[in-house]
Amino acid sequence: MSDALVASALPADAVELGRILDAWGIKGWVRIQPHSADTEALFASTDWFLQPPEARFARGFSAFTGCVAVRVAELKAHADGLVARFDGVADRNTAEALKGCRISLPRSAFPEPTEGEYYWVDLIGLEVVNREGVHLGVVRDLMNTGPTSVLVLEYTETVDGAERSAERMIPFVDAYIDAVDKAQRRITADWQTDY
Repeated sequence: MSDALVASALPADAVELGRILDAWGIKGWVRIQPHSADTEALFASTDWFLQPPEARFARGFSAFTGCVAVRVAELKAHADGLVARFDGVADRNTAEALKGCRISLPRSAFPEPTEGEYYWVDLIGLEVVNREGVHLGVVRDLMNTGPTSVLVLEYTETVDGAERSAERMIPFVDAYIDAVDKAQRRITADWQTDY
């Protein structure tokens, strides 16, 4: 393991924000594919946590096991992703060894969003009810459709006397979303069960 990679415990509130695609250039830089178009959290923190690739992508990976902390020396936007240089990683071979690593940050390190803006990770798991208080589901995921995001809800429905899991989608726009109450873990929407 390189001296730049310091064995560390993954923070309890860690959120995976991207992965290392490959080395970039010959001076230890890496190409990063962020999971979101909003990369503000990555730019706001100089301390990142790396984990090895998932087992199905880890063939030949031997840079480290468990979790390591790295210090970001430089980070900049490039083409359709980001490029970064870590303290202590000064050559292409060391950078190539990090290919596939997952990048996480503690949620507590994210910059505070402005009023009316939310990180997707903060919406996952919130209950969604309509104006009448009818349960519409729980946010399982969000989907980016270009101009807007869509809440993907999971709920239980009864069909022919049997309960089954179902999915409902609601555009995450002011026209349909009345309120987001993170403290109560609830979103109120102008939406009906038969939409």
